[in-house]
Amino acid sequence: MKHSHTLKSVFLLALFTIIISVTSVSQMPMRGGNQVAVTGWLDDTHYLFRTFDSEKRPVIQSVDIKTGKSVAATEKTPRELISQSLPSGIILGMNDVVSTDSRSAIIIKDNDLFYFKTGDKELRRLTNDKTPEVNSRFSPDGNKIAYTKNKDLYVYDLVNNKEIRLTTDATDKVYNGYASWVYYEEILGRPSRYAAFWWSPDGNKIAYLRSDDTDVPVFTLNRLDEADGVHGLIEAVPYPKAGDPNPKVKMGVADVATTKTTWIKTDYNVDQYIAWPFWTPGSKKLAVQIVNRDQNELKIILADPATGDYTDIYNETRKTWVEFREDIYVMNNGSGFILRSYKNDWENLYYFGWDGKLISQLTNFSFRVNSIDRVDEDMKVVYFSATGAESTDMHGFRVGLDGKNLLQITKGEGTHNLSISPKGTYFIDTWNSISNAGSIVAYDKKGRQLKEIHKFDEPEFDPAKHAKAEFVRIMTSDGLFNMPAIITYPLDFDPSKKYPVIFTIYGGPDSKNVYNRWQGSTPSWYAQNGIITFTVDHRASGQFGKKGLDYMYRCLGKWEILDYADAVKWLRQKSFVDDTRMGMTGGSYGGYMTCLALTKGADYWTHGIANHSVTDYRLYDNIYTERFMDTPQDNPDGYKDGSALTFAKNYKGKLYITHGDMDDNVHMQNSIYLISKLQDEGKSFEFMIYPGGRHGWGGAKAMHMRNEANKFWMKNFFGK
Repeated sequence: MKHSHTLKSVFLLALFTIIISVTSVSQMPMRGGNQVAVTGWLDDTHYLFRTFDSEKRPVIQSVDIKTGKSVAATEKTPRELISQSLPSGIILGMNDVVSTDSRSAIIIKDNDLFYFKTGDKELRRLTNDKTPEVNSRFSPDGNKIAYTKNKDLYVYDLVNNKEIRLTTDATDKVYNGYASWVYYEEILGRPSRYAAFWWSPDGNKIAYLRSDDTDVPVFTLNRLDEADGVHGLIEAVPYPKAGDPNPKVKMGVADVATTKTTWIKTDYNVDQYIAWPFWTPGSKKLAVQIVNRDQNELKIILADPATGDYTDIYNETRKTWVEFREDIYVMNNGSGFILRSYKNDWENLYYFGWDGKLISQLTNFSFRVNSIDRVDEDMKVVYFSATGAESTDMHGFRVGLDGKNLLQITKGEGTHNLSISPKGTYFIDTWNSISNAGSIVAYDKKGRQLKEIHKFDEPEFDPAKHAKAEFVRIMTSDGLFNMPAIITYPLDFDPSKKYPVIFTIYGGPDSKNVYNRWQGSTPSWYAQNGIITFTVDHRASGQFGKKGLDYMYRCLGKWEILDYADAVKWLRQKSFVDDTRMGMTGGSYGGYMTCLALTKGADYWTHGIANHSVTDYRLYDNIYTERFMDTPQDNPDGYKDGSALTFAKNYKGKLYITHGDMDDNVHMQNSIYLISKLQDEGKSFEFMIYPGGRHGWGGAKAMHMRNEANKFWMKNFFGK
């Protein structure tokens, strides 16, 4: 259930090929790829502007921000740049890798690695064996690649044309540079594809995790699809559930020249999590993050890769929980690093030296800093995104490295996506809000508006064609939190009529869903079919900082349902709401919420669709679960009170449950446990298995799922 954010780069081709980076302040998607947009900068005064011709084909122009004059340009991604040079018949696959300069690529063909460099006439074969190489990564200088094979770590020297094996002791339980499942899911994230190694800046060393799953219990998945044969297949995965033993991990540094590994001297027998290392600019030291098993202390240590000795340089503790920091910025000048922290109950920015001393606190907001977007070390400024005073907005800011001269660049309400010129002389803000389709506006470096570049079309509201979305606030019954919510009305809404309502929910800790942004003019299926949709963020959604989040500690499922029930009470006061048709739907944590809503909250919700749901946190992985709940042994009452199984006897509505039988994240065991309880209680419900489905699925089965869900609502809300 991990979330992650990826910084983006845009690559351009205009008369000659250059590479530039674009800073995107908003983390949330605003518009699709078929929209007018500023896509990057050619230089400090020329931005790239995408429009569309009469046949809706994209047209890229280079525009002078001072004069408005434009010339044609061409935009290319890194993969497009290298693809146009590849030999005939060779196409880049999703697992193929492009170098940072877009001039080289590693291509997987017949389970082997092939190398291509611009100017070559054919691919060069690097490996020739039956074992596939996984997660190829170029060294910073592009002269080597690292990868894993049979869970061991390898390097290929592209200059000397030889493969170098760095580790030799991998087994079916021991992995070098390849993550254990729970690290992949909850710490490194699914975009890592299990890669657990990190090149040094000089390309001479690789930091890597060694994981030992020997003590981790194995969970078996039964492959029963027709393609798996009449006897089926077993898929066994080391999966530590709440309270189970963890993989044992340690961080090593492999010297490519000698193949020797130096182990960082952390205590291998201490139950802790080790991950997300980052190198000092000269590759002389390695910083490593360590979180204890209770997940209430984060340490950053600074290690000598030659000896493994280290010193502590950062420590953060809370009574509830802490988390790894994935977006730490390392200063290129060697002075230190910048990180986000909840030290004052809101995520703010702090600049530390390598000696662990605070150089400056860059922000001191009572609202959330979302991301570090660019650090201009020459100008000594940091660009970052933050909500501003209104938690549902998103804005672009700039502050000096000394914490002075703070500037909120973007103005007004809504969600702002900021593009910064290479030297920071100009800013272009693409913004919108729930009530305004928005525009693209240019500013100078002092934050003064220069001109409006483009205004997005906002059709005149037609109740027969457009669904009205309204932003509201709902106070919790204890008077502590004014929850943001969006209510979207059906087409041809008539306030004198009664309408069913569906809560569309995720609801996990620090996972807000309510943003002040344009909802679009195309109505949803719900709006087209006479259903009100409702999205609300509870106290622990992240809208209210750590003050709200900490309510969730040791009691998942409690405050979410209480706060959502307050929203139902608010809706019941509306004459147009039919509270006999009060639905909820969601997947994963949203499925958990739906199961609880129909059991624990049975007096408030009447209908629900729960997809690939957790139903009892004893059944989910230990890193995610224990972060919020501690272990079942330490917190039995919290686990019991947060389980939908506990409240199955209260169920009195109509619940439709779906699950993929090969879900390796939230096991179908969760749904089976709830189904068994409901059966024992003599309750009626619906259940749909999706054979071969993981934690979500696509293709024909996804369409089937969508159609069946629509049928469920139409049958139960309208008798159709």
